[in-house]
Amino acid sequence: MSKMKYLLLTAVMMIALAGCGGNTTTGGSADNKLTVGLMPDVDSVPFIVAAEKGYFAEEGVEVTLMPFKSAQERDSALQSGNLDGAVSDVLALCFFKEGGFDVAAASATEGSYKLIGKKDGATNLAALTDGDVAVSKNTIIEYVTDCILERGNMGDTGVNKVIIPQIPVRLEMLQNGKVDGATLPEPMATVAVADGGVQIADSVDMGINPGVFIVTKAAATNKKEAVQAMYRAYNKAATYLNTAPKEEYIDMVCEKSGFPPAARETLELPQYSKAVLPSREDVQGVSKWLKDKALVNNDYGYEDVVTDILP
Repeated sequence: MSKMKYLLLTAVMMIALAGCGGNTTTGGSADNKLTVGLMPDVDSVPFIVAAEKGYFAEEGVEVTLMPFKSAQERDSALQSGNLDGAVSDVLALCFFKEGGFDVAAASATEGSYKLIGKKDGATNLAALTDGDVAVSKNTIIEYVTDCILERGNMGDTGVNKVIIPQIPVRLEMLQNGKVDGATLPEPMATVAVADGGVQIADSVDMGINPGVFIVTKAAATNKKEAVQAMYRAYNKAATYLNTAPKEEYIDMVCEKSGFPPAARETLELPQYSKAVLPSREDVQGVSKWLKDKALVNNDYGYEDVVTDILP
């Protein structure tokens, strides 16, 4: 997304967010309050559970969760000062740095991204050649798609990329056969497969994990204790999700996350680890992709975009 578009969206998001609601814990001073942006994917689930199970409150931090349907909306909210942090990715992080907005990756996330073919359509990557594949432009979704195409010796022009920013709309377009394929996060990818789609490639199988949780410099500096308390609550939620029966949390998670109804039956969560820093390989891979596509002017090393404030 261009820097100009980021700026144009800022005013819109400031108005929209004024009327948005979210899950909020209670108590705490101004420096002990955080507003966190979430996406409709499995990376956001531990934050939802931490709020609903009272883990944030147990750690003495007040956290408001704000849901978004597209990366552009989330990034505009961050840039306009409405968020302290968000479930995001290294690409967005580098774009922020390029635009002079100081944010950093505080931890890796654990979602996966899958290229799914439409029902009764392509069953392998070669069969998608010259087909329409839905992605979101200059995001983790396009990055993963290009990695898939490169490893399949198709280059980044092997398919016709159709730009559909909102994840639910991208899923619907695939389900309705309006595109030949789509790259989707979990659980939307599994929902698509359950509806007859075919999994063609998976970022986990490829060892790609460019997802991160990012924090603003202001939050990292002025609210460090609150951020660390948030992560202690996150770690509790990760432990809970790894051990609790699915029946205990599935209805709540689907309701609060914005997952489609079909996710209740198909949702398979990853084995969540406690919060850890992102890998150097993932940061370097994204940085090279951005530079090769002339999307940024600067080279961003690991220390340029990662901050170690984990508890």
